[in-house]
Amino acid sequence: MKKLQRWIEIKMDNFTIKRKLIILYVFCVIIPLIITDSVIGGIVFQSEKVNQQHEMENIASAVRYNLFSEIDSAAKYAKSIYTSKYIDDFLKQEYESPLDYYTKYQKFFKDTLLQIGMGQNNMQLTFYADNDTIISGSEFQKVSDVKQEEWYTYLTDNHLKRGLYLGLDDSKTAVSKSKRKICFLQRLDFYGESQNVLRIDIDYSNTVRRLENMNYDVDIYICKDDKIILSNGKDSSVGKEFEAFTKFDDIGYSEQMSIYGQELEIYVMNPKTGIAQEMIRHYPLILLLVLVNILLPFFMVYCINHSFSVRIGELTEVFDRVEDDQLVEIRNVRGADEIGGLMRNYNKMVRRMNSLIQIMYKNKIKEQEMLVARQNAELLALHSQINPHFLFNALESIRMHSIIKHEMETADMVERLAVLQRQYVEWQDDSVMIEKEMDFVETYLELQKYRFGDKLSFELDVDEECNSFVIPKLSIVTFVENACVHGIESKATSGWIFVRIYKEKECLCLEIEDTGNGMDEEETAQLQARMSDANIEMLKGKGRVGIVNACLRLKMVSKDEVLFDVESETGVGTLIQIRIPLRYVTKEGKNA
Repeated sequence: MKKLQRWIEIKMDNFTIKRKLIILYVFCVIIPLIITDSVIGGIVFQSEKVNQQHEMENIASAVRYNLFSEIDSAAKYAKSIYTSKYIDDFLKQEYESPLDYYTKYQKFFKDTLLQIGMGQNNMQLTFYADNDTIISGSEFQKVSDVKQEEWYTYLTDNHLKRGLYLGLDDSKTAVSKSKRKICFLQRLDFYGESQNVLRIDIDYSNTVRRLENMNYDVDIYICKDDKIILSNGKDSSVGKEFEAFTKFDDIGYSEQMSIYGQELEIYVMNPKTGIAQEMIRHYPLILLLVLVNILLPFFMVYCINHSFSVRIGELTEVFDRVEDDQLVEIRNVRGADEIGGLMRNYNKMVRRMNSLIQIMYKNKIKEQEMLVARQNAELLALHSQINPHFLFNALESIRMHSIIKHEMETADMVERLAVLQRQYVEWQDDSVMIEKEMDFVETYLELQKYRFGDKLSFELDVDEECNSFVIPKLSIVTFVENACVHGIESKATSGWIFVRIYKEKECLCLEIEDTGNGMDEEETAQLQARMSDANIEMLKGKGRVGIVNACLRLKMVSKDEVLFDVESETGVGTLIQIRIPLRYVTKEGKNA
């Protein structure tokens, strides 16, 4: 046993966790489930078979009791007539004339109430008398008229005092037109030797209906000498001859019955839906149970496998990266089991080792990089100081020369240009108050009027309370410049530029509107997309980079909560609206 255990352990060590769990699932779930379900199915099948047998026995007993009860009622009724002196005297009396017979006939039924009693029991009563003065008709017949009939010969040939007759009735004197008959026969010789006979016809159709009304799902046959006498099926048509019983292979239970001289067989047929068919009928439910028993454990095994393999895979992946210059932590550490503990301990080790690497190696590299960066920054600062210094000196020389020449308009333009240029190159602080930004806007537009003349008009409308708000430098100027270049410049007629700044619902609203050429729907949508999705990568491309730059800085200072809206119509103009939450444009909010 130990050798087998050791062999299995060695084999298992070479299997993946997924394969091990599949083996566990097959040997601990599937195979036991198949064996258990087979045993339980066999037990259920056998139990159902026994229950079915008991049920068929109970059906046969109920049918026997029902039939015996009905025939016994006729027998008891016949016995009461058999001992009646009044009826015996009526049958033996000599009548003087037909009128005398009819008069006493009426009195007889009035005194005995036989018709009422028989009607209540669904039975038909007929007396056969050895008396020539009786007129044959209705309930009274002459024995001489029926001596050749089968039921009468059955009684006499078997020397019976009383008995049950099951057969066909083709007699012309029969009151009922029925072909099949269930009759109880009784000789009326209680008061001396007599050929008189009482025949009680039990309603065959009613007997069949009583059998059908028992509402059994199986076929029931009551047979005599392999002839079907009664059935709860189509074999009990009252007007046909008795059919032969041939379904011996389908008999589920049979029982003999002896009643008043007749030997009968009660056959209870196998159910139309056997045990196997019944199980097939419940196939969806059985299949559902099997699927639950199989799929639920499989799902759990899958989840357990996923819990193991995914985390172990993450550990394997980070261990494979040990050769890198920095160990990587496992980001999503989860689970309180041994694997989760291993992942947490690994992260502790990584943090410790990275700390040591940082101290002994990374810091030196970082110092060198910072030194190089500082040197580059100083070099660039020197370049940036030289270029603007030269430009401003040149502009100042031009302005002074224009003043000496009394060209005051040119001097004013150069001064405004110098103001704008100085603002463009001074980036110690990227934020500016709206009041100062609007000064830049006005300076820029005044400078543009030297170029466009009466073709350009503008209007600046700023709420007093908005002047102290802080926004990124040159934000509004960039949009005004865009309106001049793309709106007014390309338009043949004169145009306006409107700048409106106001507060609305805890937001600072900036509106830049021009009455220039405008844009179609596609161009408007493209500009809206570039403004809303502005990012660093767009700055590397071409086309309205200044707009992207301004939008990107507005998104950065507002933590991407700024909203842009562009409305434009060809030949009418363009309106750009910018909404910034107030908490991002107040000095207190920026400091926070």
